[in-house]
Amino acid sequence: MKEKLTEFIQSQFKDSLLPQRDINTNLLYFSIQKESLTTVVQTLKDHPEFAFTFLNDLTSIDWLGKREPRFEVVYLLRSPKNNHFRFQLRVPVGEGESVPSIAGIFPAANWPEREVFDLMGISFSNHPRMERLIMPDNFVGHPLRKDYPLEGPGQDYLIEDLLTIHVEEDIAG
Repeated sequence: MKEKLTEFIQSQFKDSLLPQRDINTNLLYFSIQKESLTTVVQTLKDHPEFAFTFLNDLTSIDWLGKREPRFEVVYLLRSPKNNHFRFQLRVPVGEGESVPSIAGIFPAANWPEREVFDLMGISFSNHPRMERLIMPDNFVGHPLRKDYPLEGPGQDYLIEDLLTIHVEEDIAG
């Protein structure tokens, strides 16, 4: 399976592949350009032999000071048809750039993409509802970034703002 998939991706998406790095992992992975993400994912999902129909995980890495571009979005795809064979797609993304959403291909990507946006500040274009998921709406910054202050920017404003928001809602409602 590993050889077949590698051969398929290298032949079908050779213009989308980025150079591989030495990563200490036993998982097969491919780094691809973000512009090709939805095409690659949709093709691998619809392929009758590979059938990567399960999005196992979607997360991100902040390589602050170690690599450029700074971020990497990592997708773990699984093929139940092939004894749950799995591999990673890695998409490098720079500060302020967005990645195409795959929520239209895998609806289960909806919340993980919002989580990545909320905690790392990486946005996903064409996402049906790109807004915070975990942190309050008035939270400043993205707390999982490596340059986020350890003590935060001060959290008192959150409570003060939330009280104001809810008092105003109660008065209006």
